[in-house]
Amino acid sequence: MMNTLSLATAPRGTRLAWGVLLAAASLIFSGALACAVPLAAFAAISALTLNRREALIASFSVFLVNQAVGFTFLHYPTDVTTLAWGAALGAITLLSCAAASTVTHRVSTFAGALAAFLASFLIYEGTILALALATDSGAGALAAAVIGRIFLINAVTFAGLLAVRVLVSTLIEARLFAVQ
Repeated sequence: MMNTLSLATAPRGTRLAWGVLLAAASLIFSGALACAVPLAAFAAISALTLNRREALIASFSVFLVNQAVGFTFLHYPTDVTTLAWGAALGAITLLSCAAASTVTHRVSTFAGALAAFLASFLIYEGTILALALATDSGAGALAAAVIGRIFLINAVTFAGLLAVRVLVSTLIEARLFAVQ
C-alpha cells in the first residue's frame, strides 16, 4: 500500500516548504505552550510525510526552533541540568521520529498514521520517564494527569497537522485539475 500523505516523491521544493511550515508552526506552539510543545506529534507527522532523512531533519528543526524560543524569549535557565535535558529532548525527538518512520513504512493506512503517532508518543514520553527515573529528576512531574494533558495536546496537534497536509494536497490536486 502506498502512503498517500507522503511527499517523498514530490519535488524537493515542496518537501522543503513542508519542513519550513512545520518549523513555523513550532514557533507558534513554542510561544503558546513553552515546554509542552508537542514534539512527538511533529515527529510523527514528519515521519508520515517525508522520507526518513528529511523527517529527522524536520523534526530536529522543530526541536531547535522550540529551544531557540525557550532560551531567547521565554528565558529558560541556562544551568547544566536544563542544558542536559535540552540535549536529551533533542535526541528523544529523533528517536520518536525514527520509531514513527519505522511504523509508517510498514503500515500505510489511516491505522498506520495512528500507529505512527502512538509509536512516536510512547517512545517520547517513555524515554522521558525512564530518564527522569534514572536521574531522579522529577518523575513526579510525569503524573497520569500530566501525561494525559500532554497526550491530548499531541493528539490534537497531530490531527491538525494531518488535516493541514490533506488540505494542502487537496488544494494542489484541485489546482492541477483546473489547469488541465
